[in-house]
Amino acid sequence: MNARNDRFSRRGFVVGSILVGVAAATRGDAATAQSALRQAADPMVPMPAQVAAKDALAQLPDARLWYSDTGGTGQPVVFLHPSSGSALIWGYQQPLFAAAGYRVIAYSRRGHHNSDPVSKDKPGSGSQDLHHLMEFLGVEKFHAVAAAAGVSYAIDYALSRPNRLSSMVLASGTGGVRDPDYVELLANVRTKGFDDMPPEFRELSPSYRAINPEGVRQWVELHRKAVTGNRFGQKPANEITWAALQGMKVPTLLITGDADLIWPPPLLRLFARHIPNNETAIVAEAGHSVYWEQPAIFNRTILDFIARHSK
Repeated sequence: MNARNDRFSRRGFVVGSILVGVAAATRGDAATAQSALRQAADPMVPMPAQVAAKDALAQLPDARLWYSDTGGTGQPVVFLHPSSGSALIWGYQQPLFAAAGYRVIAYSRRGHHNSDPVSKDKPGSGSQDLHHLMEFLGVEKFHAVAAAAGVSYAIDYALSRPNRLSSMVLASGTGGVRDPDYVELLANVRTKGFDDMPPEFRELSPSYRAINPEGVRQWVELHRKAVTGNRFGQKPANEITWAALQGMKVPTLLITGDADLIWPPPLLRLFARHIPNNETAIVAEAGHSVYWEQPAIFNRTILDFIARHSK
């Protein structure tokens, strides 16, 4: 970490395994190579049994949002899903965070599984929807864990109501920053036709797709269930810029995968230069969907972080 980064990030690290033993394939030993890949990437984690939770619709001022809530007296952790997902995608996280003593809340934004679509005449704001949901559930302060598209909503909420957040985890999300230099970088990352490629290619790493076809199938199934109505038209309540991020005071953990095709490690490090009081983690053998591909590492890293920022 250089001196400039050190001013903004308390610590940055790479977590996960280093790929070893793949040369066995050159000897024709495909089984040995596959075994080495599995030991290195270790994505073959079975889906744990889910903790009992209340699944219901929250009636907000101008929309209904579907949510899942384990309840209890623990400090709330609220999960904000990617554009490719919904409240259903947090199966690897829900029981682990509940077992650690937290109240686990996941919800679907407008246009996603079981929630109302975005109304063309009253689209509302995603961060304002989150605020109304917290009011509906009686949550005063919480940890936000956001992935991919959920990151911009978490940032917008942090800019509006920083006093309601104990901490914030931003995983693999471009973040909605509108500064021209950053917009150009994002355009350079995506090759022509990228958005037309299958979602599992864009969001799951080559390692995961190679060795866990069943996990890919389950991810794709959840993706297909995710979008149920119009999801476009909501605008942030704040202008998200580098200058705005530099004023944030919420403890923040930035996470991405080393094989993320959308938000690769250099973009994470760029974010780290603009957010005070942040930590960074780059997960080996993971693409855009770190929460799904490397859940053990993802969960352990976040639980360690939020434990240090819990009341």
